[in-house]
Order: sequence, then structure tokens, then C-alpha cells
Amino acid sequence: MPKEVRSHHFLVAGLALSVLLWMVQAAQAQESTRTQSAGPEEVIVTGSRLRQPDIDTSNPTVSINAQSIELAGTTNLTDYLTNQPALIGSMDSTRTSGSAVSSGSRGLNLLNLRNLGIQRTLVLVDGRRHVAQLPQTAAVDIGTIPIDLVERVDIATGGVSAVYGADAVSGVVNFIMKKNFEGLAVRSQYGQHAASGSSKPANWHVAVTAGTNFADGRGNFSAAVEHTREGRLKAADRDYLRGTKYRRLQRNPDDTNDDPNVPDEIPLNNLRYFDSSREGSIDIDFDRVPDLRPNGAPYEITRFIPPFYTQGGTGTLIADYIGDLRAQTENTVTSAFAHYQLADSVNLFGEAKYAHSNVFSAIQPTYDYYIYLPQDNPFIPASIRSLIDPDLGGIRVNRDNFDLGVRAEDNTRDTWRTVVGLDGDISPGLRYEVSYVYGQTEVESISINNRFNDRFFAALDAITDPSTGQPVCRSNLDPSSLLAPYQGFAFGRYGPGELSFTPGANSGCLPLNILGEGVANPAAVEWVMTDGRTTSKLTQHVISGFVSGDLPYVELPGGGIAVVVGAEWRRETSRSTPPAENQAGLTFNNVLFPTRGDFDVKEVFTEVRLPVLKDRPFADLLQLTGALRFSDYTTIGNTTTWNLGATWAPLLDVTFRGTLAQSVRAPNIEELFDPQGETFQAIADPCDATRLNNGSSYRAANCATILSALGIDPATYRDMNSAYISGVQHGNAALSEETAKSWTVGAVFRPGFFRGLAVSVDLYDLKIKDAINRPEAQTLADSCIDQPNLDNVFCAGLTRDPVDGRINSFVLQPENVASFRTRGVDFNINYQFRPTGLGTFSFVLAGNYLSKLTFIDTPDADVEDNRTTKYSPKWQNTLGLTWAASPVKIHYGFNYFSKTKRYSLVNLAGDPDLASPDNIEFNARSTHDVQVAVDLVGGVNLYAGVNNITNQKPDLDTIYPVSPVGRFLYMGAKFNLANNLGSPSE
Repeated sequence: MPKEVRSHHFLVAGLALSVLLWMVQAAQAQESTRTQSAGPEEVIVTGSRLRQPDIDTSNPTVSINAQSIELAGTTNLTDYLTNQPALIGSMDSTRTSGSAVSSGSRGLNLLNLRNLGIQRTLVLVDGRRHVAQLPQTAAVDIGTIPIDLVERVDIATGGVSAVYGADAVSGVVNFIMKKNFEGLAVRSQYGQHAASGSSKPANWHVAVTAGTNFADGRGNFSAAVEHTREGRLKAADRDYLRGTKYRRLQRNPDDTNDDPNVPDEIPLNNLRYFDSSREGSIDIDFDRVPDLRPNGAPYEITRFIPPFYTQGGTGTLIADYIGDLRAQTENTVTSAFAHYQLADSVNLFGEAKYAHSNVFSAIQPTYDYYIYLPQDNPFIPASIRSLIDPDLGGIRVNRDNFDLGVRAEDNTRDTWRTVVGLDGDISPGLRYEVSYVYGQTEVESISINNRFNDRFFAALDAITDPSTGQPVCRSNLDPSSLLAPYQGFAFGRYGPGELSFTPGANSGCLPLNILGEGVANPAAVEWVMTDGRTTSKLTQHVISGFVSGDLPYVELPGGGIAVVVGAEWRRETSRSTPPAENQAGLTFNNVLFPTRGDFDVKEVFTEVRLPVLKDRPFADLLQLTGALRFSDYTTIGNTTTWNLGATWAPLLDVTFRGTLAQSVRAPNIEELFDPQGETFQAIADPCDATRLNNGSSYRAANCATILSALGIDPATYRDMNSAYISGVQHGNAALSEETAKSWTVGAVFRPGFFRGLAVSVDLYDLKIKDAINRPEAQTLADSCIDQPNLDNVFCAGLTRDPVDGRINSFVLQPENVASFRTRGVDFNINYQFRPTGLGTFSFVLAGNYLSKLTFIDTPDADVEDNRTTKYSPKWQNTLGLTWAASPVKIHYGFNYFSKTKRYSLVNLAGDPDLASPDNIEFNARSTHDVQVAVDLVGGVNLYAGVNNITNQKPDLDTIYPVSPVGRFLYMGAKFNLANNLGSPSE
């Protein structure tokens, strides 16, 4: 950043803060009550710090009130918010459980606006930032936001980075909390999943809120505590995912010649891994195809399903590897709010919150391929030993180690957040606010049933003790022979001399038998296995202040010019320390290293509202708005964001609005500072001869070039690797910011002749260039050969075995190479009417039509169309119908989105017969909910309901398009002695 520009920014920030301090001192000297600058109809709406009626805003914003959330019957805010069209791609607890996500993120609830990524969605609480719960990111766990204290949720999807700063590229989700609470409120709810299965995990929620005014109403203090428990849901709890019933689309074994009239993939059940089993599969001739079971019986491959599976036979059921569908989660959130009027124009306010969560989720067991057991291993049955080829000297074993313990993750997260500030009126038309936010999250992640690889292979290397005739670890008798048969596996990645034990007679090593399920000595298993502890800490400091109001002595025909001038300083830090054994590469889990990163950002910002005309013919209202923010990051230097808006109401009943904006996102700590760590990912090689049509027009030629250079015939190349591939991933300190340009155009209709009706329609278009993207290994492999040429960043991250051509390693790092674009139409209808004597009817419809969602890997790559693919349906809507006639209220909810493609559109274009027409698309989501509530005397309310009444199940082989929890029944009670139900204090 040029020195003169830095000086300019610092000067502006210094002047702004000086003005704020002067205003506080002046306000403390005030002795007379000043009139509020805004009338009661004016509020602070998300998308601006200016007080204004929400109907006058140019930025499209959807507001969801507390009553709507209560009527949904959920105790998890994210479960409800994922029904909102703009948030359909968000990650609730069913998408962050089991093996679906990486370590450390299980059990989190993360919002994703417009399907552009959690890193591009800014979550605010009362317009202020919130500390993250996912290390190295800014991702906020919505489970830490107390649901009973939410007054409303604002979803602003226009360009609001100029108002709130980075991370708001796709928009803002702002949680407005209840304050000024007076009295006592208690709520308890119990719910249970009614789907078939051996287990029906329950949800339980209890909340207590109390508050009181003091000092003759000049102050208020309120506090609340909430506890929520979500029961664990295992795959085995759902019969359609259990054992041989589990079906998934797999390659059609009857379509070896890719007949265009025969689907390439068909639904199959009883699928098993062809080369591994729970008891161990034995390869006698080292041809990488199992021959025997440990009892000497033939190993069965009844119907081979390329490339990795068999239908029926002896191998492990792939259903056993699904893991948990939903983690067991417990959240306790304690909150306190207070404010006190120090003087007529000085209000001191503060907030404090402590959130404690614990998450348990089972994943998968350890697994091993082609373990070498020498022929002198005493656990090899004599019938098998007699078949060993002397030249090979042993056997190879593939095994899924369920009997050694299924790996799991137990995460504990503790979050503290405090807010303190001053606000008030300087004059009837001018107000100020200055605040300090501190947030901290500590995470302890316990990796259960991890494994010491050196101990495991030492225990496998058993021989017969000549003095006792019993099995013994070879290294106990001869420490110099430690792990001799496994030298390449145990030390190839990590270097010599790194052990978790000292070989010899006192090492503690016990021989481990893996030839059969459940035959291992429990003491040997205990010596081999371990639980690892990773600790992380995130902190956030935010100091901000602004002045807002009307400029004195300046007025337009539509009224006074309103402005905001402010400054903000923010510091984010993240530290993670994995277990020492993981850092040394001694365990089954990935090799990981400590992560440390931080950044500061200084910002100055301004907003302006120009009321050009008001109460004129064909101009009931005409106003222009604008916002500008300058930011200086310690990591990337300067950024500039801005937005422009216009609102025109030719008549009182109709308002047209539009925005044009530029937003930026600075790379986060993970993207910049993540050290090189190990990762294991599955890759279906796109150069396999059966997949050459499943990509771009460049794929076949590029694969031919790669394989021919290795002396391999592209026409006959097959990738038979069923194991995960080891690679590395790391950050990229050379990243720069990504930039988004967006526009919205819309209209709001409130016809006077149709009282109670409000309709809004908004078109939006958002394009991100220089987007930061770190692909998964599969995406890396596909993108490499789907580009116009092989000279690209993706091919540079892959290596292949020079002998057989298989991908054997990869490197993943983020780059500023991608671009995204999304376009669509949001529409909302609200209608409320009161027929005489029939109570009140309410109708709420929120919907979206997605017309474009594209992704481009690199500047020269083909456009990848993601519209109508998973979580990107063409049509989405949520509908609520409510009838209330005291003391009864009945609510019906309907959540829908249209069918989506199971395969990418690129793959379908290249190979239209990938599946049958019935399986090309996922089913549409179509769930129905109902709730009945009754008010009793004494402030008691009883309610009960059913969500997903028809028990719609996920589609084949997925937890999509609906949650696997199935039909959900619940009941609850509320007891309210509150005088003030807690509307926001503005």
C-alpha cells in the first residue's frame, strides 16, 4: 500500500474517532431530553445504518420474525433457515456428521447464501460481527445463537460489503435479538423422530428468560439460559440404509461396451468392497485380488461391479461405512443484556454470552490394504501357510478393522462473546454509537480410536517365542528387527527414528491377530489404539463507531440528507495444535501441523441517503442511496467496496428499487496460513477408459497425451484402486482478494384496494472474479484434463505412477483462479386478513427462480453450469398458512424445491445414458408440516406438531433432498409472565 494512501486512511480514521469521542463528552453534558430524530415507524434495517422505514430500502431483505420460527417447531435455527430459498445450500447438523466433513467441523451449523460458500456469507448479531467456531475461518455456528431470544432474522442478499465489510460477498444474515425483557418466560419442547428403525433419537429443548427494569425505568437487565439436545442418528437406524438393503447407483455390469441404449449406472443393493472384508481377505499370489478367507474358505467375488465393488460375496458391506447421519449434540447458551441511561443522550449498553457445546459423531474404522504377514507369523492357519509361495514368503491381507474400534470425534466448543458500547442522540437529527466486541472460541477435538501405526505393525509382526511356544512381538526379542517387513509403509513418509514406544522386552507390545473378526487380544488392541487431542483457539476484537443523521442546513425537496460516517478496527486470530503423534506422522489419521494465523483490518466507511422527491405527482418517494468503505488489511493491503441504490414510488401502492454494488472478500486465515498437512481422498480417475465421455470435449485428448507419455494405452487403461490416495494441502500466502459485482432490480406492491397484501419481486445478478478456490482431489483430477490444455494449475498438483499410470499423490492449495456467477428472481408474498368473526388468516410465501449458476475453473476454461444440480434447484419456495382465533392457532407449512440433476451437466452432455431417466434426477423436496397451539389461562401455551408429515425419505444413496431424520413429532409448553415480550430497543 503506498505510504501516502496509508496516511490518508489513518488520518480519516483518526478524525472519525476524535469526532466520536467529542460527541460522547458533549452528550454527557446534556441536561435536557432531546427529541428522537426518527419517528416510531423508523428502524435500523439490515443493509444500512440509517434509520428509515423498511419499505424505503433499496436493498432486498427478507425478514423472518420469531413467531414464524416458533410455528416451525424446530429447536435448531439452521433446520428452519435451510428452508429459505437463499439459504438452501446451508449445512445443518445432518450435513456435518459422520464421514461427510473433515475433522473439527462435525456438529456445526453453517449458513451458505446463494450456494456461493460459507466463507462468503457474513453472519451478524444485532448488526455486529460474531466470533467463528470453525478454526481458521469466519464461519459462525448458528447453534451458538439462542433461538428463544431471536426477535427476527434479516436475510440481505444484495451487495452489503460497503456497510458491513468483507465476507458479505453473497450477503448478510443478521440475527436481531430480543432486549428490554421484563418478567419471566419458560419454554420446554420434546420431539422424537418417528421414522422406522431400531432407534428414534429425540430432541429436547428448554429455555428460561427473565428480566427487570431498574432506576425508574432508565435501565433494564435481562438474562436467559437455553439447553438443546439433538439425539444421535446412525445409518443403521434407518432400514433403507442398513446392511444389504442399502442401494446406490453403481456401474452397470451388463453395459461393458457402453451401449447408448443401456444406462451406465443402475441402482444395486448388497454392494461390498471387492478386495477387503471385516475379517480380512487374503491374497496368496500377490495379484491384488483376494483368494481366501482367514478360515481357509475361498474368498467370494460373486458379481464384480467395476471399479471397486462386488454385489454379494464376502467383502465388507459399503453400508457399514456410512457412519452417523446426525451427530449427538448438546448446546447450552447463557446470555445477558443490559442498558442504562447515564444521561439524557448517553446510553450505556452491554451484552455477554457463553455457549458450551458438545458433539459426538462416529465416522469409520481404520482400514488396511495389502498388509504383508511373513510365513513365520504364528496366527496364519496351517492350511493357508501350506499354500504360501516360498518365493513370496508370506501373504497379503486387506481388512476393515471394525473390531478394533470405529473412529469417532468428540468436539467440545466454548464460546464467549461480550459487547459494550455507548449510543445516544447528539441532536434531534443526529445520533452516534461506539462499541467494542470481543469474542473467543476454544475447541477441544478428541479423535477416538485413532491408531499408532508403528505399534500396529510391530504387533502384527509376530513370531513364536522359542522359550514359551507362544506368539510374541518380534521386536520384543530383537529390537533391531523392528518393523522390518513394513519398513516402507511405516517410515516412508515420516523419516526414521520416530516411534511412539521403545522396542525391547519391556515395550508393552502384544502380538495382534487380524485373521478373523473379533479374534484380537483386547490388551493388544488397547496398546495399538489411541485417542488424540487437538486444541484450537479463535479470538475476535472489533472496535467500531459511527455517527448517523441528517445534515444540518441542507435539505432536498424530499427531505433532509441523511449520512453515516464511521470507522472500524478488527483483529482476528486462530491457533490450532494437533496431537504430537499426528504431527510426527505416527498415526492412522492425517499428518497435521500446528496452524497459526492472524490479521488486522482498519476501515472507514460512509453512507448517504438523498431524498430527491416526496409526496409529488408520480413521485410519492424518490431517493438515492450510496455507501463506500475503504479497508486496509495487514495481509493483502487496500480494498474498496461500494454500493449505489435507488428507490422510486410513483404511487403509494408501488415501489421500484434497485442496487449496484462492488463487494470484496479477503482470504481467510486457512486460505493464507494453513501449513502443509496430509489428507486422504478418493479419486475416480477421469482417464479411466469408461469415463472419457464424462467430461469436457478436451478430456479424451488430454488423457491420451498423459497416458501415452507413460507408455500406457488410453483405450484400455483401467483404474482399479479402491483405496484413498494420500496427498497434501496447504495455504497460499500469495492470495489476493476476490471481487464481486452485483445488481438487483425489483418492485414492492402494497395495493390500497387489497389491504393486508404485500408482494415483492427482485431480480439479482452476482458475479465473482478472482475467486479463491481450493478444489477437492476429485475436482483437481477432473479439472486437470477438462481444460483446453494440460498447462494449468490443476495438472501441476497431480502425480501419476510411472509404471501403471494411476494417480498416486496430489497437492491442494487455494488459488485466485475461479469465477462464479449466479442470477435469479426472488419473490415474496405476505397477506393477512380478518374476516368478521373468523379470526385472523396469514399467508406467507417466499420463493426463488434460479436462472443461472455457473463456475469457471480458470480464465480459459469452459463454463461449468451448476444450475439444477444438487442444492441448486430451478424452483424453491416455502409457504406458511396460519389461522388464529383465540385461544387456538393452527399453522401449516410447505417446503418445496424442484428436481435436481444427480450428475453434472457436463457429464450428462458427454454421456447422456449415465443413468435411466428415473435416476438422472433427484426427487423434488416436498415436505408438509403442521402445528396446533392453544392458549390457556395464566400465560400458559401448549402446542404440538408434526414435521414432514408424509415421511418423505432421502433419495437413493443420499441424505438429500430431505433430512434422513424422517417424520418428526413434537410437543411443548410455554409459560409467560412477561410484561414486555422483548422487542428490540432502538
